Amino acid sequence: MSTRTINGVTLALLRGNIVDVEVDAIVNAANAALAGGGGVDGAIHRAGGPSIMEECRKIGGCPTGSAVATGAGKLKARYVYHAVGPIYRQNPADPRLLAGAYQACLDLAEQHKIKSIAFPSLSTGAYGYPLDLAAPIALKTVIEHIEKPTSLQQVMFVLFGSSAYEAFERALQQL
Repeated sequence: MSTRTINGVTLALLRGNIVDVEVDAIVNAANAALAGGGGVDGAIHRAGGPSIMEECRKIGGCPTGSAVATGAGKLKARYVYHAVGPIYRQNPADPRLLAGAYQACLDLAEQHKIKSIAFPSLSTGAYGYPLDLAAPIALKTVIEHIEKPTSLQQVMFVLFGSSAYEAFERALQQL
């Protein structure tokens, strides 16, 4: 685990499974249809139970670069923020959409006045965003947010596998 304190907020990188962490909100790497899927999305829906999918169906969808909130079902969190990152196509809009997905979750965190949030690495699994490009965008978006007044006291990136963890660690050292 690697940590840094910025403006009184702890920023932590952790290797592990996001469904196991105790935070107020867990971020899900969702698809625009909020239809469930594999990877982080599948793990969150399996661990949280059917109530999360029931809420997703009522919401109906979420545009790329944005996020919506549901309850967390059986998870230890109070909320799941379903963030939709871009499918990586080397499009000039990709970085803005990826940053937007993280920022939308941070905005939800402020609306709900939560103290802790856990992010996965958005768009870097099935959506193909290269880790070495995605990690600096994710970290820069979070750091810029916590440099200002915030309800957050802890922001975690829970990274599955050593390659994701190492990419985020490198990016954090360079920021």
